[in-house]
Amino acid sequence: MEFRDTPEEAAFRKEVQEFIKTEAPTAERGVSGEEALLGNWERNQAWFKKLADKGWIAPAWPTEYGGAGLTTMQQFILNEELAQKRVPRPLHLIIGLGMAGPTIIVHGTEEQRKKYLPGILSGQDVWSQGYSEPGAGSDLASLQTRAARDGDDYVINGQKIWTTLAHIAKWMILLARTEPDAPKHKGISYFIVDMKAPGITVRPLMNMADTHEFNEVFFDNVRVPKENLIGEENRGWYAAVTTLDFERSAIGSAIGMKQTVESLVDYAREHVDDHTSALATNPVLRYELADRIVEVEVARMLSYRVASMQNRGLIPNYEASMMKLYNTELNQRIARTGQHILGLYGQLDRGSPRAPGNGRHCYTYLRSVAFTIEGGTSEVQRNIVAQRGLGLPRD
Repeated sequence: MEFRDTPEEAAFRKEVQEFIKTEAPTAERGVSGEEALLGNWERNQAWFKKLADKGWIAPAWPTEYGGAGLTTMQQFILNEELAQKRVPRPLHLIIGLGMAGPTIIVHGTEEQRKKYLPGILSGQDVWSQGYSEPGAGSDLASLQTRAARDGDDYVINGQKIWTTLAHIAKWMILLARTEPDAPKHKGISYFIVDMKAPGITVRPLMNMADTHEFNEVFFDNVRVPKENLIGEENRGWYAAVTTLDFERSAIGSAIGMKQTVESLVDYAREHVDDHTSALATNPVLRYELADRIVEVEVARMLSYRVASMQNRGLIPNYEASMMKLYNTELNQRIARTGQHILGLYGQLDRGSPRAPGNGRHCYTYLRSVAFTIEGGTSEVQRNIVAQRGLGLPRD
């Protein structure tokens, strides 16, 4: 790993820094990405428009489709600088920008590209992902939602679960089984579904933090035009793994964790003489904070490793699973450390007048439970590291 920028990378980093300095909204210390996004919606939309004008809202997309066509290292630098400066990020567009858009670019028709890509880039169209089902999570290819051809339409019946943003999405990318007798990876097709179509029912799934991110979605004879099929029928599984050449280092997560630990250190030090910090009565917390700051540096190095691999034309495999496993479990340790520092005050939720940090530590602690489940459980990640990284047998 070469930690120093090349002259070209240094020039690009300076360009990003200058752009953030002159164009980005003022960042607030200790504010999470979600809070920054929702804190001033109209201001942030203007900021996202500036990013889109430079192609940086979709940095990996080809320039002919409104992206910037950046190399993986340029994407890494962009993501690193945006995270370090705590500027709002378009988290609500992540499925459209990172999944739906790339799949349409690679596998879609020219008509589909013209119809759907502009709405993704402008931020006007929010997308959801219809993948997981009650009986098909980690083993996604076991999905049972059916799509039966009927004239010029496909008729969809089934259920999806843990569907992020389905309650506000305009479109859904959907995997459904079109050939029930084929091997499970081969009988699947990939569709674009209008979330306002008759027969769709969206029910909220509230998480432990009492926020509404996830949903379950029911399809009762939902008709989808054949023009909304992406790629070939029965080959949707191969379209679903499309990612373009995305930078996958999760450097924003590593930097965000470091900023959270730094804010906990500041709080513990500044409030050591009052009853909202447990540092005065439990000096061992110093060692816990020291462990966390060491661990976030390890997370940063794992991100650098993945970015370095991609920069050399390699595809991170078990290395990406190792990073996901480490980062999500570290997130949970950081959340627990926050509770140890705040004591009973850590139980005060957002909106409580006595809640330190406006209650974000309580929310983070509750929300962190899902980190090791969503996007591939820790058990799945450990299996990948054991089998592909260590060469251990499957059973």
